[in-house]
Amino acid sequence: MTTPLALTPGRRPDGTLLLTAVGEIDMTNTGALCEALDATHGPVVLDLTGVEYLDSAGINALFARADRIELVATPLLAPVLTISGLAELTTVHGL
Repeated sequence: MTTPLALTPGRRPDGTLLLTAVGEIDMTNTGALCEALDATHGPVVLDLTGVEYLDSAGINALFARADRIELVATPLLAPVLTISGLAELTTVHGL
């Protein structure tokens, strides 16, 4: 069974590509996240403010794309992004 995750593409007011994630990111739906990120060209902001859970499969997917993503995170995810080292590789807003 796949964990519910909604991925909505858009643009920020400055024109930057935006992908908004809502739900949980785990090994059952990381493929959908990868496909959505890989479908974009150039830098993309990934809004994780609607994400309640992020497991190691999701973190690995973000690591693989750290050179072209920026993250927007809540205080709930901030420790995960910091301890994993992802916050050192990409910009994380909301920390």
